[in-house]
Amino acid sequence: MTEETRQKYANLQENLKKLGSVAVAFSGGVDSTFLLKAAHAALGDRAVAVTATASAFPKRESGEAFSFCEEEGIRQIRYDFDVMSVEGFAQNPPDRCYLCKRTLFRHIQRLAAENDLAYVVEGSNMDDNRDYRPGHRAIAELGIKSPLRDAGLTKAEIRELSREMGLPTWDKPSYACLASRFVYGETITPEKLSMVEQAEQFLMEQGFRQMRVRVHGNLARIEVPSEEIPRFMDDTLRRTIAARFQNLGFSYVTLDLLGFRSGSMNETLERT
Repeated sequence: MTEETRQKYANLQENLKKLGSVAVAFSGGVDSTFLLKAAHAALGDRAVAVTATASAFPKRESGEAFSFCEEEGIRQIRYDFDVMSVEGFAQNPPDRCYLCKRTLFRHIQRLAAENDLAYVVEGSNMDDNRDYRPGHRAIAELGIKSPLRDAGLTKAEIRELSREMGLPTWDKPSYACLASRFVYGETITPEKLSMVEQAEQFLMEQGFRQMRVRVHGNLARIEVPSEEIPRFMDDTLRRTIAARFQNLGFSYVTLDLLGFRSGSMNETLERT
């Protein structure tokens, strides 16, 4: 590990201590797990995890978040977030993430105030600046703190520090909200979210770790890393996946030849 990375972590600790007390928006992913661990190291019981459960968030992720807090002895506030009640969310416009995060973080701010926590912090890092992220606008408008980004930490550095700290998420694949699987303008429903969650869970059970199931109407577009595409040449595996997806409700099952790309639904925005 470079001295620069170690200094960034030291700066992160110092910045967290200056905040005094924080509610950490905790999903169980790589970034929020690292942030929660760092905040707890800096602030002890004055760092509290806040985890939302919603139809747009995989149950697997919520379960891992609950287990982590129990194992680490970190206080956690859990609450149900009715994402479908967010005005405009179901219509899935390009700024859907903004609409959702604005409502989500207002809830977290309310919970933070009720528990005498001075700030709400979230896990954006420097790499998040590279993609279309309308949710960042909501975070900025609400005054939410982004300590990892403020410390200049990249995703690679967060993984490296996480490994050194013994965190189980150091090599965990990145997973985004299930709503990000839908082409913009396609109506989102709880049933469709469940289809995606079950489809991706099935792929995980077949040994795929980093993947996405993108939805275009009744067509499922599977993204896996390029080096894993040859696995689909196995006739038994291919037919097994197709049968499961069709059973879930997809009429057509396709494989994206360009492979896995985080935020690939935003590629159409770049061409408009």
